[in-house]
Amino acid sequence: MSNYRIRPGDTLSALAARFGTSVEKLARDNNIENPDLIYAGNSLNIGHSKSDSFEASNSRPGFRGGWSPDDVGGPTGAGPSSASDRMRRLAQAARSAAMGMGGYNSQGLCATGVSRALANALGISVSGNGNQIDNNLPRDKFKQVDMSLEEALKIPGLVLTWESTSTRLGSIYGHTAITLGDGHSSASDFIESNTTNNGRTGFKVFMPIE
Repeated sequence: MSNYRIRPGDTLSALAARFGTSVEKLARDNNIENPDLIYAGNSLNIGHSKSDSFEASNSRPGFRGGWSPDDVGGPTGAGPSSASDRMRRLAQAARSAAMGMGGYNSQGLCATGVSRALANALGISVSGNGNQIDNNLPRDKFKQVDMSLEEALKIPGLVLTWESTSTRLGSIYGHTAITLGDGHSSASDFIESNTTNNGRTGFKVFMPIE
């Protein structure tokens, strides 16, 4: 167990990837009730026990070997090793777009963030709101794949869409995001550290074609 002093701009998900652990473990080890709220200047206990599998409560594969720009924060072997260059570029562009818009707070502009990432990474212009993007993705550049959200989140650079969500605007416009490959995060106009299907329906996954 080692200590780390939290710096301005740090997030629990970024620190988990950096230190080869999980958000859930960091929160549990440090009695953090809200993983999205940590304070600069506080100290974190970082566990690196080999006996700890770094698995989250839903048995996702954990982080191994830390973070590098090439693996887009993903667990080695789960996504980055099998992801294409286009997929890695798309995940990196999605992270950049999200950090340039809302950071870790939704701005209600998910389709704008995804469209920016697609344009910046792949030179593809896609319009529409969260539940229209799936119909507007060019079929010669994307294919729909049949996989669960849990599987998709392990692979960087997949486009996720939901027809409807539980929010007022989401019930009209749906939601869309791009996977970052870390097993739990996706990016649109913000980075959603714990992406789930809760309150969301009509889930689809699209993969860039080489």
